[in-house]
Amino acid sequence: MSASATTSASTASSSESDFSSRQRIWLDGELVSRAEAKVSVYDHALLYGDGCFEGIRVYNGRIFKLRSHLERLYRSADLIRLAPAYPMRDLEQAVRDTVEANGLADAYIRVVLTRGVGTLGLHPFKCPRSGTIVIVDAIQLYPEELYREGMKVIVAKRPRIPMQCLDPAVKSLNYLNNILAKVEAIDAEVLEAIMLNTDGFVSECTGDNIFAVRDGHISTPPEDAGILHGITRAFVMHELAPALGMRVEQRPMRLEDLYAADEVFLTGTAAEIIGVNAIGDHAIGNGGVGPITDTLEKAFRDRVRTDAPED
Repeated sequence: MSASATTSASTASSSESDFSSRQRIWLDGELVSRAEAKVSVYDHALLYGDGCFEGIRVYNGRIFKLRSHLERLYRSADLIRLAPAYPMRDLEQAVRDTVEANGLADAYIRVVLTRGVGTLGLHPFKCPRSGTIVIVDAIQLYPEELYREGMKVIVAKRPRIPMQCLDPAVKSLNYLNNILAKVEAIDAEVLEAIMLNTDGFVSECTGDNIFAVRDGHISTPPEDAGILHGITRAFVMHELAPALGMRVEQRPMRLEDLYAADEVFLTGTAAEIIGVNAIGDHAIGNGGVGPITDTLEKAFRDRVRTDAPED
């Protein structure tokens, strides 16, 4: 490593350490230090992955789609019959207070609802009160060069859990299905994997929704393919693309549809919009980031950095 690279790495490490020492986390009604933010070993979130969460971005001090994220969080809680300890308006204020307390104009927020402290048995209703956590920190999911050049992905051998078993509309703390598919990607030395449902249709990636472009037409798998109802996905479909004169169609997709596409791109809170240049050994289009993907990605960045919508 060069001297300049060593210095840069040291500076980044020092900056992270400095932030960690002053970081504040909202834990069940109180802003506490990172060191004080503790969860009981009897919380069913730890024992059984019983809870739900949201990841939210802050751009230039504005919290992107905060209301949409919180509405999805409370829908997830309702679907697993978890009673949030705070009304949505109070949690919204807690998120804003935590962002302000950490002094970050650009950040990543993790909001977590845990089932709460209970017994060692599965019975969820023996947890008398759910837990609530708000974390604000920095994040960069993918290296910047991948946004310029596109990223390679693979197809996971592990299918998506069927909707009848665990509805992906629930953004559950139990992410093992996604994690084990992510391990396949890591083993293949890439950063993301496409997951198929048990009928062989394209579902989503381990942490991102997926889109394809063919002959100028944009399409994405429908919700009944077994996908998370992505906030960034919805923003692209219903706001960003229409504003650019583009239309997005939801339709069932096979892998062959992706292989034959001119462009493929992913969307997600952390990923934003990123192009795919290859799926395994199959190059997509010209093997780079396509023009429609590039237009959407630039428009997304311009929009969120000037006036990120919070609703």
